[in-house]
Amino acid sequence: MTEFTFDLLATDSGSAARRGRMTTRRGLIETPIFMPVGTQGTVKAMLPEALKEIGAQIILGNTYHLFLRPGHELIRNLGGLHRFMNWDRPILTDSGGFQVFSLGALRKIDEEGVRFQSHLDGSSHVLSPESSIAVQEALGADIIMAFDECIPYPASREYVAESTARSGRWARRCKLARSQGDGAALFGIVQGGMHPDLRAGSVNELLEIGFEGYAIGGLSVGEEAALMYEVMDNTLPLLPRDRPRYVMGVGTPENLIEGVSRGVDMFDCVMPTRNARNGVLFTSFGKVSIKQARYLADPLPVDPDCSCYVCGNYSRAYLRHLYQSNEILSSVLNTHHNLHYYLGLMQGVRDALDGGRFGEFKKDFYRKRADNPSGT
Repeated sequence: MTEFTFDLLATDSGSAARRGRMTTRRGLIETPIFMPVGTQGTVKAMLPEALKEIGAQIILGNTYHLFLRPGHELIRNLGGLHRFMNWDRPILTDSGGFQVFSLGALRKIDEEGVRFQSHLDGSSHVLSPESSIAVQEALGADIIMAFDECIPYPASREYVAESTARSGRWARRCKLARSQGDGAALFGIVQGGMHPDLRAGSVNELLEIGFEGYAIGGLSVGEEAALMYEVMDNTLPLLPRDRPRYVMGVGTPENLIEGVSRGVDMFDCVMPTRNARNGVLFTSFGKVSIKQARYLADPLPVDPDCSCYVCGNYSRAYLRHLYQSNEILSSVLNTHHNLHYYLGLMQGVRDALDGGRFGEFKKDFYRKRADNPSGT
């Protein structure tokens, strides 16, 4: 029996934004929430203690990567992913579908599942709805995802319809494969490409099956932001009010604010961590490319309005020096700052919803960016 509940605490009078709380077997999660991505059992360049310090409530692990290395059975035998990586708060695992389908010529899809070659050594493997659920349960995740195909963009309507129908059949198999005594919440994933009618059909099928939460997949795959928001506008109102809504793989700070405005409760994305390793920092006034020469002797913190450890102790000049010198500390400090910004942004959203001022918060978010169009 699942140990998962979702309570809706407040709504915004001027938008579809909502404030909620998820209860999992490893603690509460206040929503809306951003989940740092810990693909291979670690959020790159971050200690678990540092993640807690900056307010991470839940992190995401990747089924595909952990299945291949070091192996889900090894992790199970060592006490599960939480103990393996020393993280005692909730973990969500994706199904592995996105990574498998991104392998291109190295994989073959059929009704049974996906046959693929490992990107590590070329060895052959199969992931099916049943094995994806088995791997996620072996890892011990608190929220697990149904196995689906992340449809590429663009794609023909015929392909999207065929893939969406297959993902629906896979979702039923995932529900049947789930261990009743495991305690993890199982989320279904809405597909349908950019077609409103196919999205609606996917929602109806998932509602018939029944899940603890619902995700929108197949976004942030190359489409313009306006089209992403259009899909959200068409799909989110179809999802049940009393279940969490998760948009997968999204995105920029602007994407998060717009998603919250449309009723999204959960987000994840590699953007803050990946950009940090490439010298791009997120701030209240926009992005800063710390590698630029104009920061060579700049004594200011990255964001004077930021309360993180990095902005309280280091200058732009020092961060630029670390990046230009290819020092490991560059990734550590940049990642700390970026995740602090993302998690702080969502804390600000929650506080604004609690206080009935989300509309004001959103206007202020965009005003600061408009006042600094060059991102300096």
